[in-house]
Amino acid sequence: MPRPLAALTLTLAAAAPLLADNWPQWRGPNNDGHSAEKAALPAKWSETENVVWKCKLPGPGAGTPCIWKEHIFFTAVGEKALLLVCVGTDGAVKWEKPIGTGNKAARNDEGNSASASCSTDGERVYAFVGDGTLAAYDFAGAEKWKVDTVKEYGKFEIQFGAHWSPVLYKGKLYVTLMHRKLQQVVCFDAKTGKEEWKADRGSDGKGESPDVYTSPFVWEKGDKAALIVHGNDYCTAHDLKDGKELWRVTELNPKAKYNMAWRAVSSPLVTPDLIVVPSCKNGVTVGIDPNTAKGDITPDDQKKGELWRIPKDTPDVPCPILVGDTVFVWKENSNLLAYEAKTGKKSGELLKVTNERHRASPVYADGKLIVVGRDGTMATVEPKPEPVLLNKMKLPDTFTASPAVSGGRIYLRGWNHLWAIGTK
Repeated sequence: MPRPLAALTLTLAAAAPLLADNWPQWRGPNNDGHSAEKAALPAKWSETENVVWKCKLPGPGAGTPCIWKEHIFFTAVGEKALLLVCVGTDGAVKWEKPIGTGNKAARNDEGNSASASCSTDGERVYAFVGDGTLAAYDFAGAEKWKVDTVKEYGKFEIQFGAHWSPVLYKGKLYVTLMHRKLQQVVCFDAKTGKEEWKADRGSDGKGESPDVYTSPFVWEKGDKAALIVHGNDYCTAHDLKDGKELWRVTELNPKAKYNMAWRAVSSPLVTPDLIVVPSCKNGVTVGIDPNTAKGDITPDDQKKGELWRIPKDTPDVPCPILVGDTVFVWKENSNLLAYEAKTGKKSGELLKVTNERHRASPVYADGKLIVVGRDGTMATVEPKPEPVLLNKMKLPDTFTASPAVSGGRIYLRGWNHLWAIGTK
């Protein structure tokens, strides 16, 4: 899991120069958007430069690939079914399996029922699609178990579809089912698919707030761990044993000026000593010390774990990311904002990094941030307190998935192709 703030920069600098890393889940090996690889990743690419291969896909999707050695997994909307796809690191499709039906497009072209990211433990791949199917397959494509979460827990009622990426941790699979009819966290045994426990996640949210589009994360430090759940006006921590609530961040949708159109899309950044909680609608971003967090955390309540609260400029969709002692927030106007991790004080801003419409979250690898715009405009950025643009480029595809880094390559999942970026 992610390392403490004070040690992060030193640890990254000392990483083995040719370390090859898997990318087992949406936000990478440590669930923080970082790759430990130091292989010579290109800082610039185009359709004719540093593309090792591109693989034609059976349909669009927004889920980030998960990668284990030579296997790359993701879901896609096929012609007749929602598919789980396995592609090799040679660019060849290994297999496709129909796992669900009934695609639901979100705002026409914003997303679809293949928006959740898969996870893998090196033996199985775990996938969730928008019709509520949660399933496990082995690396040969054999189904191991399948759960219809709509049948088991009730019909989804959510405006723009279900996009929750399950989080895998120590043999358990944690799923949030958070919509207008249900606000629940469920823990499954990853080996069998059987429910371990379910817990209601209370909220007094109104309007669009119960429509939750974020995904859960596991916070871990030493022998302590908790499930972090964000949305419906609050960010909460839950005991991994039974789902009992441990603490919650309040006033993300301030009661005094309540926004009925509030809905959480950007997921939190979760590291051992800092959790960064976004909101929406240009609202607050909150820094939490998870080691001291307790009870109902109100604005500026340092006794309960709040470190800072930025009043505006929260990210709209992409997750925040921490590099060294700087938190980076990618705004919907494409500006990249930098904040001191300890204080929340703004340290810099990079204007118009890609385009004005983006859905992917930034990734850090080989000393640079990688950001991907929806229309194929991309950039690499030197992540200084005052960020520096290194290169800007474009690929002819539509991108809503975040980058994945593994085996000396950057994998970019478009709607038409999966692109492998690296040195040939």
